Amino acid sequence: MTDPDHPFEEPWQAQAFALTVHLHDQGHFTWNEWAGALSTQIHSGTDRTYYGHWLSALEALIAAKGISTADQLAHTAQAWKQAAARTPHGQPITLSNDAKTP
Repeated sequence: MTDPDHPFEEPWQAQAFALTVHLHDQGHFTWNEWAGALSTQIHSGTDRTYYGHWLSALEALIAAKGISTADQLAHTAQAWKQAAARTPHGQPITLSNDAKTP
């Protein structure tokens, strides 16, 4: 059960939640579009956590709306994974300029 004082198990979940709210507030999609995208992911039959579905829905909606492409999202995700792998424990993870998506 989720602790009401700490609704997110991992920082990335809070970040995905905040990004979704921000993109909605900027007018990139409606809440009905968001609900449809999330529902599609939840009912997709894939074995993910709730926020795994949330992230997949956000990525799909970002690509569908032309905010970014699926390839750009995949490239950026890979760049962050590589940055995390080379960052010493306890240090902030940052992307070098050459690792960023064009």
